[in-house]
Amino acid sequence: MIDSYIYVIIALLPLAALILVFQVNPYDALIIRAILGAVAALVYAVLGAADVALTEALVGTMLAITLYVVAVRSSLVMRLGIVKGLDAETDSGFTKLISKIRQTIDKYHLRLELVEYPNKQALEWALIGKEVHAICSKSEQLEPDSEPTYQASIRVHRLFEIMQTDLTSSKITLTYITVPDLEGKH
Repeated sequence: MIDSYIYVIIALLPLAALILVFQVNPYDALIIRAILGAVAALVYAVLGAADVALTEALVGTMLAITLYVVAVRSSLVMRLGIVKGLDAETDSGFTKLISKIRQTIDKYHLRLELVEYPNKQALEWALIGKEVHAICSKSEQLEPDSEPTYQASIRVHRLFEIMQTDLTSSKITLTYITVPDLEGKH
């Protein structure tokens, strides 16, 4: 007869699966998925299926979670192109802007990657060539002593929506641009 502790362990499977379904943060979901795989491997081992338990532990838990981590880590990034020389040491307004962008995209579990380009033309070509998701540059100042303003062009509509709702400042102008798909058309 199966001991009562096995029922408790088996009850953890649907509970962990239910918790997994309702996760918003992808990293938390990966942890719950690993726990689900470990519990399943434990159940298989207790029920006498050592080969299935070993396969679940190695492939279903360790390998799958490792691959998921790599996929999630590489896909949840916003690449922001900037002109080289526009940095924290020379421009405190830019530092505040980057901090605000990071704070905004952190809510969606994205990370910000700054990509530097030598000039504004290279920056615009990077956006058109889909090397970056958005570009940010300093706007031309009409008055020499005024606070700098920035122009951001975003080619991903969802990122534009996120930025538009959270970056409401007179110091930045957001623009959504559509980039034609140059590769698929012959």
